[in-house]
Amino acid sequence: MKNLINTLRIAFLLVFSTTFAQQDTNYSLYRYTMNVINPAYAGANSERIEFISHVRNTWNGVEGAPETQSFNLSTPISDRLGMGLSVINDKVFIESEVDIFIDFSYRLQLSENTNLNLGLKVGGSSYHLDTKGLKGYRVNSDPTLWKINKRLRPNVGIGAYLKKDNYFISFSIPKLLNSRALINDTSDSYIYSKDSKSTYLSGGYNFMVKDIQFKPSLMAIYTNGVPLSLDLTAAVRVIDKLEVGLSYRTDNAFSGLFMIDLFDWMNVGYAYETSARREIIKVSGGSHEFLFRLLL
Repeated sequence: MKNLINTLRIAFLLVFSTTFAQQDTNYSLYRYTMNVINPAYAGANSERIEFISHVRNTWNGVEGAPETQSFNLSTPISDRLGMGLSVINDKVFIESEVDIFIDFSYRLQLSENTNLNLGLKVGGSSYHLDTKGLKGYRVNSDPTLWKINKRLRPNVGIGAYLKKDNYFISFSIPKLLNSRALINDTSDSYIYSKDSKSTYLSGGYNFMVKDIQFKPSLMAIYTNGVPLSLDLTAAVRVIDKLEVGLSYRTDNAFSGLFMIDLFDWMNVGYAYETSARREIIKVSGGSHEFLFRLLL
């Protein structure tokens, strides 16, 4: 009976992790981490080398809950060309995946104050299962859990970024190849992929009221087989070096966030997210995001 209960528990967690993995991570601080999802941002917002480190722990207190770490480096390499490197580590339950992509962008000047950047991502993903987390389950009897091919699976992505002094519009598909499958190859090992094609559309508008800058923005994410996700954010720059905001996502999630300019070359940010769904509130202490940005 105990083995049956453990098997059912593991099956439930596997289904949960598979369902969650179909959609890429939702970021409360998405406006500051666009380089991860849109290659057109590479070198577009700074004349210096930009380094961003970002960590998100979802549903704090839940064992096996999703965790994401991302690192991004971007720089302009000429008046019109930009280049970047993105590394993303996603983990949920016993699954983990590392994405490594090189970003390229090209700037088209549409008018004196309006630029359109077009971007291309080139890279791939590596998948891993930590079967040590399957306590009470006979892993050796299931080859789909131990014959895992960890080789890099290639993928490509595209993006566009329209920017003017007081607004921006962003569109991207960071992974064009939807290779989510279990494939038995010629070496008798299994190739896993949790890639699903997600489409991102976002925009923001900045305006001044007296001495306060308001920065409302929107992020829409569509993934095959997953309901449309909308993230509405209202941020204000209350003083020259401090930005605070509130955010609502359509799966009943609420966030509070801030960004501080410690120096003209260093920014730090934090966001706390909670849910209005009872089943999540009962077991989770909320989600935390941390961001660190350097201009070199």
